[in-house]
Amino acid sequence: MIMSLREAIVRRLQDKSSEELQDVIESSIGHDERTLPGLGVIFEIIWQHSGEDLHNQLVTTLKDHLPQGQTS
Repeated sequence: MIMSLREAIVRRLQDKSSEELQDVIESSIGHDERTLPGLGVIFEIIWQHSGEDLHNQLVTTLKDHLPQGQTS
């Protein structure tokens, strides 16, 4: 059976405690770029299973923390 990267990441996260999930997230942030697909899958799950209020909060947080472009 061939498993997609998304499926492999979800299987890796299954049956972990809240503390273990937090550790996975924190240990992935700011490290090797190989962790980015996993963070993407985590974000996708959060986004799909949260409401509009959290979506708005996440987008606002992202917008507020992106560097501003230079205007000429």
